[in-house]
Amino acid sequence: MEDSPLDQSPKEETAPEVVRVSRAAERASYEAQAVNAIVDASLVAHVGTVRDGKPVVIPMFVVRDGDSLLLHGAPAAGTLRRGKGQEVCVTMTLVDGLVLARSSLHHSINYRSVVVIGTAVAIADPAEKEEALITILERLVPTRQADLRATTEKENRSTEVLRLSLAQASAKVRTGPPVDEDDDYAYPMWAGVLPVTTTVGEPIADPKLTEGIELPDNVKALVGREL
Repeated sequence: MEDSPLDQSPKEETAPEVVRVSRAAERASYEAQAVNAIVDASLVAHVGTVRDGKPVVIPMFVVRDGDSLLLHGAPAAGTLRRGKGQEVCVTMTLVDGLVLARSSLHHSINYRSVVVIGTAVAIADPAEKEEALITILERLVPTRQADLRATTEKENRSTEVLRLSLAQASAKVRTGPPVDEDDDYAYPMWAGVLPVTTTVGEPIADPKLTEGIELPDNVKALVGREL
């Protein structure tokens, strides 16, 4: 089998048309659980907006908060200025393997991906915004906020946070070995999957770190972990 279809509940016909998958639709899911799992495993998203009538796509660190995504950055950043109150497209992709077939046509990649389309709304309430910023930080290192100095009002004001609903989202996944033409399986060439992973490496201390400060446990816990 080329892939294992995802749980497709809700059904394709009830999925939002704007994110409905037409090509290789058997790989798609519109179930929140499937979408959330991929979002939570991703560190980088690509955010698409429109500038002067032309599409612009920028990589960003994007975090899930319940049933929405949090986008953040400097208020003057072009993506946030263009995206605030407007429809945006956010995509995330994780590469799980290189699929090597017996012909060039059937080479592929095993992947997990998500597409989200919706209106990005600025978080105006200061308390909600502060909680959102903590959520964003602790996606990198859980519980780290408690170890840091208090965030100042000025710092909070200098960061824009947009919330994007996951109501219009689709997931698409390819898994498994190559799918060759029937006659090609006897061809004397190695075929299969080369797994691809990303892991957290050994920490590199800031050259200006005060002598004697040890690595905190919540950072140690991430070393060697697969992202």
